[in-house]
Amino acid sequence: MITKVVPGQLVATVDPADAAREAAVRIAKSLRDAIARRGNATLALSGGNTPRDAYGRLAEQPGVEWSKLEVFWVDERAVPPTDDRSNYKWAKATLLDKVGIPESRVHRMPGDAADLDEAARGYEALLRTNVGPQGSAPALDLVVLGVGEDGHTASLFPGEGTVEIADRLVVAVPASPGREARLTLTAPVLENARHAFVLAVGKAKSPALERVWAASGSLSDTPARVIRGIRGGVTWVIDRAAGGMS
Repeated sequence: MITKVVPGQLVATVDPADAAREAAVRIAKSLRDAIARRGNATLALSGGNTPRDAYGRLAEQPGVEWSKLEVFWVDERAVPPTDDRSNYKWAKATLLDKVGIPESRVHRMPGDAADLDEAARGYEALLRTNVGPQGSAPALDLVVLGVGEDGHTASLFPGEGTVEIADRLVVAVPASPGREARLTLTAPVLENARHAFVLAVGKAKSPALERVWAASGSLSDTPARVIRGIRGGVTWVIDRAAGGMS
């Protein structure tokens, strides 16, 4: 009996540095292909150490017409864009500042807004205007995701119900003990992505990945199982430790 199914392509690398290199090469190819097909591409970025290393490598990849890219964020903490915990700050430092994407094509999630609910609605309107039509979830060309040790992805956390939201594209996530408030894309946007790259490294991620890949399981307990519903391509780039191979 099959008890584990990896939805999409699994790329298992030797170590985190190798995972960052492999992710960068594959993301660059996906961007080049999208631009070749439609004349431009849309990309949504996540935070975290693993994506950060991949973004630095991505900036070195040849042949990407960066001026034809529109950049969005998967989620953002309720901090200023200069804060060390800002997803925007590190994407800017490792990728955006190095490749010269026009500022008008970089769409920061305003996590520092005074009213996060209003900011979420504004970002939803931005997505509808720049990516998808009114009345349907926009289809981002490429989304970069991670998986937390607790089984979260984006800012969809276990037991909070945010992963079940189907009538909004972007929502505010309230603060909880030890965690600041956030903005996040919701399941309808993630599921409509044309391609998702999921990056996970380290032994601590292995139990969460096992829950995501299990043939059955609770979306509430492991929100990263939402990745199983993505209708486009899914590429998992992990190291041996995250895959339980060392």
